[in-house]
Amino acid sequence: MQKLQTLGVCGIFLLIALLFSGCSTPSPVESRPETVNPGDLADFVQAGAAYAEVAGEEAALEEFSDKSGLFSRGDLYIYAYDFNGTLLAHPYEADKMGTDRMNWTDIRGLPVIRIASYAASEGGGYSAYLYPEPTSGVIDEKARDSYVPKIGYSYSVNERWWIGSGIYFSDLPADGTGTYPVPVTEMIALVEEGVEFGRSSGSEVAFAEISNRSGKFIDSVGHYLYAYRYDGTLLAHPYLPDSIGKNLIDKRGPFGMDIIRALSETADAGGGFVVFVWPNPDKENRLEQKIGYVLPVDEEWWVGSGVYLSEITGVDTSLPSPSA
Repeated sequence: MQKLQTLGVCGIFLLIALLFSGCSTPSPVESRPETVNPGDLADFVQAGAAYAEVAGEEAALEEFSDKSGLFSRGDLYIYAYDFNGTLLAHPYEADKMGTDRMNWTDIRGLPVIRIASYAASEGGGYSAYLYPEPTSGVIDEKARDSYVPKIGYSYSVNERWWIGSGIYFSDLPADGTGTYPVPVTEMIALVEEGVEFGRSSGSEVAFAEISNRSGKFIDSVGHYLYAYRYDGTLLAHPYLPDSIGKNLIDKRGPFGMDIIRALSETADAGGGFVVFVWPNPDKENRLEQKIGYVLPVDEEWWVGSGVYLSEITGVDTSLPSPSA
């Protein structure tokens, strides 16, 4: 960050151009690359923070709110909040400027702004969430069917405010289909395989296989299946044998999300993505965001799996445990 601050406004403009277009006067859409990796995203946000330091808060917030500005590239843009959760700048959310968004959640109940603000306060970092894509220059947060997975990066400008940006899974280098990163594609395939196995083999056989740490539903990189009833009762899990048979519907995450309820309701509605915070057993059970995917098996139970955010970013995305 200190290195970026020494560039000056012109140097920051050039840096952004080099990051995304190779042109010193990029246009909002034409300079948007086909894919953006998480490292590019972090550089983009940190350059925005450096710009804010050089240009000043007022000029920076005006620039960040401009759909045709330097930091708006279609679905890649900068937004700004203060640490109380007040929205200060956003090119697609002008009607929400000045409002308190600290407790805003995505459609599954994930407190998106609270987590991003926390990551920014801890030196900056990645987050994951579900968010609608801009359509005709508009983001409609009420359009529940438009929410798709997104990776964000947030970074503090100073002790008063922070900025962030995000990339949709479709923006990332994908698996060859142009849809999802490879770990996510593999995880979805595991869930689909579990559904088919449960339907063809019956619940008793399926629960035993899902709970087997050496079974077919733990893949080569450690993704695994779990199974629940819709009321939140755990039916099968390879790493939580003591919780099998218990109702976990009231399990709440460290930022206040009702995790099992969100997963169960999503499965009951036909399935899909749910992002939540969960301990990572491969990293000493440190808290990390997980991109989950669930599908119904029948009217009685459902299966799910997940990918930790670090599998997509390639860097440690563990969150320090919040005090409350």
